[in-house]
Amino acid sequence: MKNLHGPVMLDVVGKTLTEDDVRRLAHPMTGGVILFARHYENRAQLVALTDAIRAVRENLLIAVDHEGGRVQRFRTDGFTVLPAMGRLGELWDKDVLLATKLATAVGYILASELRACGIDLSFTPVLDLGYGQSKVVGDRAFHRDPRVVTLLAKSLNHGLALAGMANCGKHFPGHGWAQADSHVAVPIDDRPLEAILGEDAMPYDWLGLSLAAAMPGHVIYPKVDSKPAGFSRIWVQEILRGKLRFAGAVFSDDLSMEAARQGGTLAEGARAALEAGCDMVLICNQPDEAEKVLDELRAVAPRYPAKEAARRIRRLKARGKALRWDRLIAEPAYLSAQALLRSVLP
Repeated sequence: MKNLHGPVMLDVVGKTLTEDDVRRLAHPMTGGVILFARHYENRAQLVALTDAIRAVRENLLIAVDHEGGRVQRFRTDGFTVLPAMGRLGELWDKDVLLATKLATAVGYILASELRACGIDLSFTPVLDLGYGQSKVVGDRAFHRDPRVVTLLAKSLNHGLALAGMANCGKHFPGHGWAQADSHVAVPIDDRPLEAILGEDAMPYDWLGLSLAAAMPGHVIYPKVDSKPAGFSRIWVQEILRGKLRFAGAVFSDDLSMEAARQGGTLAEGARAALEAGCDMVLICNQPDEAEKVLDELRAVAPRYPAKEAARRIRRLKARGKALRWDRLIAEPAYLSAQALLRSVLP
């Protein structure tokens, strides 16, 4: 298992590792760790936590939802409070090239600060379209126009890449139309497949090779499949992999969310997502339950992890040596990006 990633990403209990955390992290079915605001006190503590995780398993992928706006887990002790992506879309409508320049700067700041604290990946950018009717999406969306979403996301991804970080587009094929919040209910999007492919899914096609990973949403599109997208072979295999020729990694959204709990157990949900074509499944905010999933998946090994899935996940590890924080905050590119952000969105 040394070079393979297990197919489960889970979280840890608190700001330091417990013995139970260490046991779960060492489990061969564990492949990654996702961090939340409750895991953060200050930068020194965060670095100590990521160092401790790597001391258990050096190859674990450490990730966080750190988009900017209201979805930004670390906001104090030097972390830049980043704008919501909708602000970049508003700027696009006034000055296209300044908006793309700023998107690259924001991506660079976001990634370089996380990497200085030992984090590999942020689950960003949001590629949902800003229809104005999904509260859970809201200003997390760049814009209503899929062409604008694509080009701003590509610029943001460029900034991430300059700091050695991959990216993850979400929530495939699009969460912007469905109004319900999948954390607490099951969103339904009853438009025909042609409408969804013609607008919402277009960024996943247009971004091409610059999209490293994708996360299907827990939305049901009944005219396409009765299952939420992340549990649907039609969406993941036939459309994302087949029609759109997507070659990157596929993550499930959090299997603990209400929209993922289709009357089955967490382990059944994890197996369903993996069999639909996800490379890694997320189980958040219930480590004890996650451990049961690890054990149940191990019982059906060697089906998991598939070698191809492990290879795709491995490609998401941060690249190059990260700057320590004290070096980062004096680096010319970082200072330039900060100055641009302050001048455009004071």
